[in-house]
Amino acid sequence: MEYGSIEREIHVDASPEVVFEVISSPVHLKEWWPDEAELDRATPGGVGQLVFGEPGSPDALAEQFTVVDADPPRLFSIRWLYPEGAAPGPGNSLLITFELVPTSGGTTVRLTETGFRERGWEAAVLEEAYRDHVTGWDTFVPRLGEYVKRLAANR
Repeated sequence: MEYGSIEREIHVDASPEVVFEVISSPVHLKEWWPDEAELDRATPGGVGQLVFGEPGSPDALAEQFTVVDADPPRLFSIRWLYPEGAAPGPGNSLLITFELVPTSGGTTVRLTETGFRERGWEAAVLEEAYRDHVTGWDTFVPRLGEYVKRLAANR
């Protein structure tokens, strides 16, 4: 099996502008991905945190992230899962890219997560991390679609 990247694609019935807001705003992120989200700004260099689980509980997983690219309403990418205090980059983090393509009646969201092999993890750790993220995106990408649909219906 190849552990280089994870790719998912979903069509949503909303404009790229609405979808960009949903993938780049903490208010919207926590509705479909983490349980809590913070972001100082949705521009390159912006920093934030994603919390999975009940914030403040010992079982919660908090991960920092940095915005790498933001080209509204076309592209948004972040680096995450890097050591605290380190500058994120290839070799010490994973890169998530959301590409938004306008289509008739909505937007195609192309999600790509890369950097697994570059982390230098031993084979068992690499395989476990990769499979965990595959399972995660299989859950969260449909939730993104459902949330965008509800949001667009209320606008």
